[in-house]
Amino acid sequence: MSTIEVGLKVILLFFVLVTIHEWGHFYFAKRAGILVREFAIGFGPKIFSYKKGETRYTLRILPIGGFVRMAGEDPEIVQVNPGQTVAIKLNKQNQVTSLYLDQLDRRSNVILGVVEQIDLERALQVTLDVDGEKVTYPIEPQAMMVTKGTETQIAPYDRQFGSKTVGQRAIAIVMGPVMNFVLAIVLFFIVVIMSGVFTNVKLDSVVAGKAGEKAGLQKGDIIMSIDNHPIGTDREKLVTSIQASAGKPMTWVIDRAGNPLTVQVTPEMDAGSGKLGVVISGDRRSASFSEVLTGTYDQVVGTTIGIVTGLQKLVTLQFKLDDLGGPVRTAQVSAQFAQMGITVFLSWTATLSLYLGIFNLLPIPALDGSRLLFMGLEALRGKPIDPNRESMVHFVGFALLMLLMVAVTYNDILRLIKG
Repeated sequence: MSTIEVGLKVILLFFVLVTIHEWGHFYFAKRAGILVREFAIGFGPKIFSYKKGETRYTLRILPIGGFVRMAGEDPEIVQVNPGQTVAIKLNKQNQVTSLYLDQLDRRSNVILGVVEQIDLERALQVTLDVDGEKVTYPIEPQAMMVTKGTETQIAPYDRQFGSKTVGQRAIAIVMGPVMNFVLAIVLFFIVVIMSGVFTNVKLDSVVAGKAGEKAGLQKGDIIMSIDNHPIGTDREKLVTSIQASAGKPMTWVIDRAGNPLTVQVTPEMDAGSGKLGVVISGDRRSASFSEVLTGTYDQVVGTTIGIVTGLQKLVTLQFKLDDLGGPVRTAQVSAQFAQMGITVFLSWTATLSLYLGIFNLLPIPALDGSRLLFMGLEALRGKPIDPNRESMVHFVGFALLMLLMVAVTYNDILRLIKG
């Protein structure tokens, strides 16, 4: 596989994972009537941007995430104050469709005036002093404010994130991780269909000089039972038994070319568990529909348990910096999986999607889990947390996450340099 093909696969992987996550936020925010100002993939300076409807879609330079910017989540950048001279453009119903804040002398077909009163959220009207006469105009709910060559759509209160019920806001937030879970389930479902199911457990290879070879095991041996316990197709049972039996003799019954044999196998202690120096595989056949469902469930549950176990070590600080990987290391590992075939690559993509969904639900400031926690507190208290305090918590959390990302990325680059 060429380097270009591998690179494109890795880029597609990140694009799909982030897009499906942000689409979950985007779709359910729109369903709730929230004005979504921007749908962004990546952070930092824009590479590509276009606007469709009310939303601007952007691709940004740093491929470490994405965001959906909803009206009312942050203070609006453009403000209009009494005493300010503005120009307005009206439609046929005498509603304000455009509100110009600068370069007023260059505007045509407009009305110039000094703002006496203005309400862009609830009353949706503006009162201007036009040549000494006070005139009040209604404002169209999708009116644009124009300044420095940039158009910004106004956000009436009923289009803002904060105007919606706790349930509507919670759904808009939680559906990002949920879409990652859905993607993971679909991909694991496809992987099980493509891979089929094992009909036995056999040795794919035996490493020379290791305990397995010393015991007389050979490539192609089918494992029938261990210590009188049938193995069937349960590879995990075999692996667990080996790991738990370091230095302890085990009685294996194997099928070698149709002939049953009994061998004594003693795993060696290696890195804290028993090892034999064998690669375990098995013959496969097409899976029935019920087996596909069962296999998908097993994949999702098993992968989830592994991810949660890893996150527990992260939370309890049972890790070293080398145990962590940022975008660089993730891209490196993804490139390795991309060269192992479509089935392995899809399985890895499903694992990353599941990880992204679970990680985002952690109650860490700036993540979806933290925002859901604040909404839960709001539901219990009957009133929202001070928006300024919540914003500060998220800002600090985001800054700390970025610092950790920088440290991990620096360590990833050093690891690459050192080989």
